[in-house]
Amino acid sequence: MSEQLLRAATGVGPGATGFERYRAFRWEASGGAGRLVGIEQPAVFDLDDLIGVERSVEALLGNTEQFVRGLPFNNVLLHGERGTGKSSAVRGLLGRFADRGLRLVEVQREDLTHLPQILRALRDGGDGHRFLIFCDDLSFGDGESGFRELKAALEGSLEAPPENVCIVATSNRRHLLPESMADNRKAWLDEDNELHLGEALEERLALSDRFGLVIGFYNFDQPTYLQIVEHYLEQAGLVLDDAAREEALRWTVVRASRSGRAARQFVDDWAGRKSLQKSQPD
Repeated sequence: MSEQLLRAATGVGPGATGFERYRAFRWEASGGAGRLVGIEQPAVFDLDDLIGVERSVEALLGNTEQFVRGLPFNNVLLHGERGTGKSSAVRGLLGRFADRGLRLVEVQREDLTHLPQILRALRDGGDGHRFLIFCDDLSFGDGESGFRELKAALEGSLEAPPENVCIVATSNRRHLLPESMADNRKAWLDEDNELHLGEALEERLALSDRFGLVIGFYNFDQPTYLQIVEHYLEQAGLVLDDAAREEALRWTVVRASRSGRAARQFVDDWAGRKSLQKSQPD
C-alpha cells in the first residue's frame, strides 16, 4: 500500500521494503515528477569525532531523541562557520538512530518546490518510520524557488505537518538569505517612534524563526583545533609530535580556516605523505 501511495504522490517510491533496506534516500526530480532513490552506502559520520561542538551536538541529539520517540520536537536549523561539523552532525544521526526507524531524505535547494509532495508521500507511506528531511548548505537569493514552500512546510500552511517528518537544514547564514545595507536602510520609525523592519528583513526573520531549534557551530580556538588534529592522528596510528604540530598550524594559515574539516584534511595529507615516505626505496 505504501508503495502505491508514494508512486501516486511522487512518481516513484521505494515502498515498505525500500525503507527497511535503505537508511538514506535522495530526492531526484525529473520531468515534473520526482522519486525517492535509496542510497546504497550513505556517508555516515561518527558523532564521537566531533570535538569542540559538544553542546551543539547534544542539543541536536536531544531533539532527535524526542522525534524518534514520538514526543514533541522542533524543526532544526544548524548555522555557522564552514567546516565546523554541521553536515557531519546530521549524517551522524543515522549511526545513532537508524536501527530505531530513523531515515534520512536529502533534498536539494532547487527541489524544495516538491516539498509538499514529499511531505504527503512520507506521511502516507512511512510504515512506522520517521524521516529527517535534510537540506544541506541552504541559502536563498532574491526570488529563488523553494523559499515559500519551505516556509509553508515549517509553519504557515493550512495542512498540518506530518508527525513523522522533521526538517533539518544547515547553512552558513543565520537567516538563510544574503543581507545588505540596503535592507537595513528600509527600516523606519512610525509616528510613535517605534522601529519597524523593512519587508526584506521581515521575510528573512519569518523563515528562520520557523525553525524551532536554531543551533550555532563556530570556528575553534587553536588548542581545540590541535585537539581535533591529535584525535584524527591517533585514528591514523600517528602522534602529534612537534613536526606534525607545526605543519598543522601552517595548514590553517594556508587554508584560512581553523575548523574540524581543516583538521581532518590536514591529517589525510600528513598521513598520506608519511605512508608515501615509508613506501619509497632507500
